[in-house]
Amino acid sequence: MVHYTTVATCTLNQWALDFEGNYQRIRESIQRAKAAKAKLRIGPELEIPGYGCYDHFLESDTVQHSWDVLSRLLEDRTLDDILIDTGMPILHRNTRYNCRVLFLNGKIILIRPKKYLANDGNYREHRWFTMWCQPPEEFPLPRSVSRVTGQKTVPIGDCLVDTLDSCIGVELCEELFTPESPHIAMSLDGAEIIINSSGSHHELRKLRRRVELIREATLKCGGIYLYSNQRGCDGDRLYYDGSGMVLINGQLLAQARQFAIEDIEVTTATVDLSSVRSFRASIMSRSMQAARGKRYPRVRVDFSLSAELATVDYLGAVPTRQMEPQFHTPEEEVNLGPACWLWDYLRRSGQGGYFLPLSGGIDSCATAIIVHSMCRLVVDACKGGDQQAIADVRRCTGSEPPGTPQELAREIFYTAYMGTENSTAETRARARELALAIGSYHVDLRIDTAVAAIVGLFTLLTGLVPQYEVRGGSSRENLALQNIQARLRMLLSYLLAALLPWARQKPKSLLVLASANVDESLRGYFTKYDCSSADLNPIGSISKTDLRKYIEWAGGQMGLPTRGFLDATPSAELVPHAPGFVQTDESEMQMTYAELGEFGRLRKINRCGPFSMFVKLVHLWHKELTPREVGDKVKRFFFYYAVNRHKMTTVTPAYHAETYSPDDNRFDLRPFLYNTGWSWQFRCIDEAVAKIEQISTEE
Repeated sequence: MVHYTTVATCTLNQWALDFEGNYQRIRESIQRAKAAKAKLRIGPELEIPGYGCYDHFLESDTVQHSWDVLSRLLEDRTLDDILIDTGMPILHRNTRYNCRVLFLNGKIILIRPKKYLANDGNYREHRWFTMWCQPPEEFPLPRSVSRVTGQKTVPIGDCLVDTLDSCIGVELCEELFTPESPHIAMSLDGAEIIINSSGSHHELRKLRRRVELIREATLKCGGIYLYSNQRGCDGDRLYYDGSGMVLINGQLLAQARQFAIEDIEVTTATVDLSSVRSFRASIMSRSMQAARGKRYPRVRVDFSLSAELATVDYLGAVPTRQMEPQFHTPEEEVNLGPACWLWDYLRRSGQGGYFLPLSGGIDSCATAIIVHSMCRLVVDACKGGDQQAIADVRRCTGSEPPGTPQELAREIFYTAYMGTENSTAETRARARELALAIGSYHVDLRIDTAVAAIVGLFTLLTGLVPQYEVRGGSSRENLALQNIQARLRMLLSYLLAALLPWARQKPKSLLVLASANVDESLRGYFTKYDCSSADLNPIGSISKTDLRKYIEWAGGQMGLPTRGFLDATPSAELVPHAPGFVQTDESEMQMTYAELGEFGRLRKINRCGPFSMFVKLVHLWHKELTPREVGDKVKRFFFYYAVNRHKMTTVTPAYHAETYSPDDNRFDLRPFLYNTGWSWQFRCIDEAVAKIEQISTEE
């Protein structure tokens, strides 16, 4: 017999500690799910306080206000007749847990604490929460909640929920990624629906892994899998990339968008419970494992997910057909993820727009195009009737939403080319042409007088006149003169961000954007407190290679003038040209951006020190480089990595997009004071090179 039920997974753009806003979004999502005739609704991990509260989870206020929000949801009778799953921190026996709370018709059915906590990369859940490792027990409700529900205690623990017609198991985010995933044992014990509420961030090329894990889970175990994820910037570097989904028996039925600026997206699917039973019963080895498998405690609820036979709801049910997973290319991910993140940050910060030093190079070009993408998304949302987007545009601009991305950019995006005697006409022209194409309010100025004033102060103090190296100066003089230009641009950026809107009689100031890529940060190839010091950096965790591909894609897809940026050789343009000398990034670094990407992945993802990195690269690069050349490159990388590591303590908060990000504030917890000689490690490399060369000579 067919048993159809409609289920809903909700993608919400929550904001850490925005209890009122979070409540409103949760409530609206439940009402939308009910309107779609869903009988089960799930939402993102820790959706009541917001996932990114971090050390605010240690405050009793966060727990208390979460209970307050839950109480308002419990007493709302318009939310009845749908089984609701939500998330919040809960203090039990003076221990804090990351929990799911399932409730129905104003009664709490189960509190399910998280068993396996995410505690690597960007995640520090062990700092705030404890793994649940006890049998189920009774949880005494706070009096304020007890008055609403009429319950004194409710079950807390790892239980299955038995409805009249099915069985539901709960899995939380990290638990899906662990070897001993709970969905396996729960499925073997008869859980036909697994619900997973997540706070999973965006990284380039990551979504495919997430989809495949869920697909394999349901293909191997059978069953229905509901996955929910937060979307948006909830107050930090991470962008949570949505993509809630519903799968059954290995088939994807529904998938939410990965990137969008809408606050609420409800994704529903109508599924057949009986197809789970027939799928599982047809696999005899699965049945044998189920017969001897773990038995879960069960919480029973007097509620049916499916409609009665021969009723209107039963006859009107239309099963959802299988669909193919939707994946963006990496170029599309670069275009959309940081753009959505920037819009969330702008509208929630209360500022009037963004300011970007537009140098005419690839990095600032990519950053400008990302802001252009943000304007396109916002204009499209306003045209589509998104009331939240319309209200946000009004707050930012003080006027009605414009009709084109260029018109919006004219109001909220300011760019400036800040040239010196060392700048070229080509970079100035590229910056001006791009600004015209995307519609930014663009200014072009020379800062030589300001540079001369700073040098003049030094000369007045010491009587010495520093010179560039190409004009006979020392390397120290050369570096100091370059840094004056770079740091003056940071100073002028903040001046222009504060006063250009004032000069245009606009009421608000601007947020300053940086445009240093992940490879430059890894190598330390930037000036501390120069234009890399800003309020936000949309490309700070994106590689130079991906940025080049992105602006080439943007040129074709958006019709933007990017060809000149791609053809130009990357250069800081901080020293004068001289016969036989042109300053370029890769010649100064003595390594290519492709090599930097390889160093970054081996250092972070493969956790290599100098010697193990050398050993791996000897094999990877043996066709292009000798062992001695590889050793020299590895030693050079680790020297500059070490000597510049202190710069990462002040690096601008960057959108997280790459697994080898060197951001030490959150993602990369390594020291910033190193012995830059690496004497023991480098000696091991030298000895290995000598042995390899000796073997080669003997052969």
